[in-house]
Amino acid sequence: MKTNINFFFFFRFFATGSSFSSLHYEFLLGISTISGIVCHTCKVIWQHLREAVMPTPKAEDWLCIAEGFYQSAQFPNCIGALDGKHIRVKKLPHSGSRYFNYKQYFYMVLMALADSNYRFVIVDIGAYGSTSDARIFSASRMGERLKTNLALPEPSRLPRSAGPPSTFVIVADEGFTLSSHPMRPFPRRELDDRASSTIN
Repeated sequence: MKTNINFFFFFRFFATGSSFSSLHYEFLLGISTISGIVCHTCKVIWQHLREAVMPTPKAEDWLCIAEGFYQSAQFPNCIGALDGKHIRVKKLPHSGSRYFNYKQYFYMVLMALADSNYRFVIVDIGAYGSTSDARIFSASRMGERLKTNLALPEPSRLPRSAGPPSTFVIVADEGFTLSSHPMRPFPRRELDDRASSTIN
């Protein structure tokens, strides 16, 4: 019975967009009680469904992702596109300015690695909004796993190449630093007419 009640408040909160305050007046339950129900239910759902909806990738999964990028973008040995999304939030208690950004509001960061079909492969949620994408990635479990090459495929030759095997990489924007896996564009300040004339 208690589980059913928990799910009722959970779905009521997410389906209607009602605030904890409005649910408090509607059902005569404490705001902290409703908040606890929603948070606890979220954790239970994640614990039970994580391996079904977002399992930890294995070497064969990375190879399938790389094949997808090669087929759709002609980019070989790519195992994902990485970026951070800023999610606006209310100021968390006792958080100081850690979630405060230069746009003068509070947010936390959703860091995600996506495949060629725009599906999340790995996520890291809840980093401080005042922290750069590069630092968030480096300190995340995702970054740690990639730095240790955990479950990544062995380097392989690029298509139609007789050169040495190349490592599998991640594409990211200029907010990230170069390392063994993330690849990013050349900084705009480093590009000039000489670069374009060389390409032509």
